[in-house]
Amino acid sequence: MRQLHFVPTIIALFMLIFVSSCGSKPSPGATAEFKDFDAGNFDKSTEIDNPWMPMQPGTRWIYEGTAVDEEGNNFARRIEFSITDLTKEIVGVHTVVAWIVDYNNDAIIEKEIAFYAQDNDGNVWYFGEHPEEFKDGKFVDAPTWLAGIEEAKAGIKMMAEPQVGTAKYFQGWGPAVEWSDYGNIQKMGQETCVPLDCYKDVMVIAESSLKEVGAAQFKYYVSGVGEIRVNWGGQDATQEALTLVEHAQLSPEGLAEIQAEALALEKHAYEVSPEVYGQTPPME
Repeated sequence: MRQLHFVPTIIALFMLIFVSSCGSKPSPGATAEFKDFDAGNFDKSTEIDNPWMPMQPGTRWIYEGTAVDEEGNNFARRIEFSITDLTKEIVGVHTVVAWIVDYNNDAIIEKEIAFYAQDNDGNVWYFGEHPEEFKDGKFVDAPTWLAGIEEAKAGIKMMAEPQVGTAKYFQGWGPAVEWSDYGNIQKMGQETCVPLDCYKDVMVIAESSLKEVGAAQFKYYVSGVGEIRVNWGGQDATQEALTLVEHAQLSPEGLAEIQAEALALEKHAYEVSPEVYGQTPPME
């Protein structure tokens, strides 16, 4: 899902530069840590069955809610997150391709292909994304980052056995576009209701980034379902709040449709991001 966007403070900017210069071994004072990555530890990388983040082809999650603009006005939000049957090789690992469409007040503001893989231990890793941003229906930008290019690194999106008290961990690293999201497992065994259902044994992960000082998104996960709720905390300018309204398996026709859209977006990615996306092999 999209990270929030804030103007970096001097401290946050210093942290971003310092961690980047340290590569995969940030200093003890850094906000989060990198987990060891080994491309040889992904024997069945596209079989993502981690119960907290299952990603079977054809599965779709739809979230709806609200956020606020710079003037403090509320607007409607909708995110459609689907898993295609496509794969893409990134830094020697075959990844699963997710197709994501992001709406503000029913207008598309972003289309994205994102890349995930599961290691032999059951951890789900994030390998990057190609998001295309739109304004008034026209393409305006594509802040792409992919592991292995421009010092970008894969990070863990979901641990195999998440536990409260685990050190904060980077979910990926794309310094060229200031992508530095990290997670912090905060609660287990919670209860919550969304329009789709009520759930027990809910896990809550706080997500932020180096440039989002004092702000966080709280994401709620249920084993066997995945993410069901997004809330906000701290000095979060967008105050985005989302709940799961649909969790379904696409029909063969529906799956074919999102795969065609993902392939079309990739074709455009090679045109607008030759220095990053253009360095990777096509999806299969």
